Amino acid sequence: MSQQSSPHRKTTDAAAATGSRLDSYVDRYATRTHGMTASETRSLFAVASRPEVVSLAGGMPNISGLPLDVVGSMMNDLVTKRGMTALQYGSGQGDPTLREQICDVMRPAGINAHPDDVTVTVGSQQALDLLTRIFIDPGDVILAEAPSYVVALGTFRSYQADIVHVEMDDHGLVPERLREAIAAVRAAGKTIKFLYTIPSYHNPAGVTLPQQRRAEVLEICRQADVLIVEDDPYGLLGFDGEVPRAIRADDAEQVVYVGSFSKTFAPGFRVGWALAPHAVREKLVLASENSVLCPPAFSQLAVSEYLSGHDWMAQVKDFREMYRERRDAMLEALDDLMPAGAHWTRPTGGFYVWLTLPEGIDAKAMLPRAVTNRVAYVPGTAFFADGFGARSMRLSYCYPTPERIREGVRRLAQVIEQEMELRATFGAWGSAQRPGLDAPAPDQS
Repeated sequence: MSQQSSPHRKTTDAAAATGSRLDSYVDRYATRTHGMTASETRSLFAVASRPEVVSLAGGMPNISGLPLDVVGSMMNDLVTKRGMTALQYGSGQGDPTLREQICDVMRPAGINAHPDDVTVTVGSQQALDLLTRIFIDPGDVILAEAPSYVVALGTFRSYQADIVHVEMDDHGLVPERLREAIAAVRAAGKTIKFLYTIPSYHNPAGVTLPQQRRAEVLEICRQADVLIVEDDPYGLLGFDGEVPRAIRADDAEQVVYVGSFSKTFAPGFRVGWALAPHAVREKLVLASENSVLCPPAFSQLAVSEYLSGHDWMAQVKDFREMYRERRDAMLEALDDLMPAGAHWTRPTGGFYVWLTLPEGIDAKAMLPRAVTNRVAYVPGTAFFADGFGARSMRLSYCYPTPERIREGVRRLAQVIEQEMELRATFGAWGSAQRPGLDAPAPDQS
């Protein structure tokens, strides 16, 4: 009499065949998934959201100054008066009225654009994803500043791009290093698809590229025929009130400009855009339709209503003042409390300070002990594709109150001083392997 195998036996046999793998599908995934990893910022959220922890880690916009009564009334009118449109499918390229308004939003940066060349996206992150999808074949090179935006790096890796970093200093991307990087990549026989840059109030470095350097970078890329992807989520948030002239303002064919309403209105609507040369725009729309069919009509119309029915530039000014107060609190605290050997950038806009630790201190190794001391930051290694940045960290001042920022910097300074004392006593081993303080990893709750 034959025996029938039970479902339990089949499961056991499958587990035996795959050994001790936690994921039995691992051999079935596409090769490109090997580049998909959780960012170090995501792993911090479980700890950083605890009320006792001062989080200087996340770049969450502070919407406390947003007039929620106005937004609520606007949303009610949108549903009751335009609900049949707002709750329906929309255009794959984006709402035509909103695209016209986006052209107005870009005008302070010197950009004169046509609405037909704007593609509305689900946040600026989708714009980066679509651009990478339509340009990158496995092994193609993307040039990116060192450091660079962590989520962009993750997107580039997920499409199997090779990321080549270009050196920055306190004034942003160094043009001569860009020239050298282009030459080195091409000498190695590789194909450069684009340069990714955040020239205004950089994430994570906090620096801003001067106009002279912007012109140099543009000219270098023109001569080398390298496309520029200019990511500009913070351009309107300069603390002196002036908006830096976008690189795209001086060349409509060499630059794809990416923008977002997350920092100047509210991130929950997830509305961004890409302004691209006509041929690129066609590919972006096709890629967007294949991805989401159409970006959410309700979110687009909500942003459009806000822009048309509210003094959005006055609101941006309010945001600038709020972030300036927080920036000042962080810089004053750093000046007062940081030990000798540490240095940091002094942003003139945006959300971030880039802090470099004294020689021999590893920001990633120190993070569990910082969390134990109830302060969180993002280690610098998150912002490099090549493992660099161990001595650095990104500090965000956009969300905490000035009082919380000062307290967070005080706690951080204490941890750094302890690390320095430990290193002085035990050497490098001691600071990395401090006995008795093996705190949980920051992604453990």
